Amino acid sequence: AYLIYTSGSTGTPKGVLVPHRGITRLVLNNGYADFNAADRVAFASNPAFDASTMDVWGALLNGGQVQVIDHSTLLDPAAFGRALHGATVLFVTTALFNQYVQMIPEALAGLRILLCGGERADPAAFRSLLAQAPGLRLVHCYGPTETTTYATTYEVQAIAADADSVAVGRPISNTQIHVLDAYLQPLPVGVIGEICIGGDGVAKGYLNRPELTAEKFVDDPFNPGALMYRTGDV
Repeated sequence: AYLIYTSGSTGTPKGVLVPHRGITRLVLNNGYADFNAADRVAFASNPAFDASTMDVWGALLNGGQVQVIDHSTLLDPAAFGRALHGATVLFVTTALFNQYVQMIPEALAGLRILLCGGERADPAAFRSLLAQAPGLRLVHCYGPTETTTYATTYEVQAIAADADSVAVGRPISNTQIHVLDAYLQPLPVGVIGEICIGGDGVAKGYLNRPELTAEKFVDDPFNPGALMYRTGDV
């Protein structure tokens, strides 16, 4: 496993013990992005941020190249757009995505795959970019660090004029999503419940935090012997 820190919604850093199989399921036969040897994946994420695992291993485990982006350019859209020249794949946070769509849509249009996530999405930003970059594969991602970066993805091909949200999509490969009640029982479609995540991306727990680990990482009732992560999201 490797150790990566996240503060989540609490603001208190927690060390997450992530199994290596979580990365392989993220970047190989993943069901959402066909990374290949011709790709140049932009390494634009902070190395301490879980999305950096996709930036690095999405390229290297598929025979591609990592295109390292100077972090000083991230808040300078024009410089960032120039730095993206030659890249084919990029992940950015939702906040940066919204800014780049307004400032450098032509640079984003030069990518093959653009992924974004981390906050509630603005449908207008997606709609705007799709209109300017019809050939771009635009993927909206959801997932906590505790389940190895992405748990679900949605390839956005169109956004309705009256949409007030962007779907988070379906589970990526070797990942299971459940909507459960307080007793970890499945709920009917349309009923609000907690999102719980199972599969190969689930971490082993938190470093030196046994009580929190026991609270958030529970025995998976749908897969004996495995763990399921309780996200707290509804």
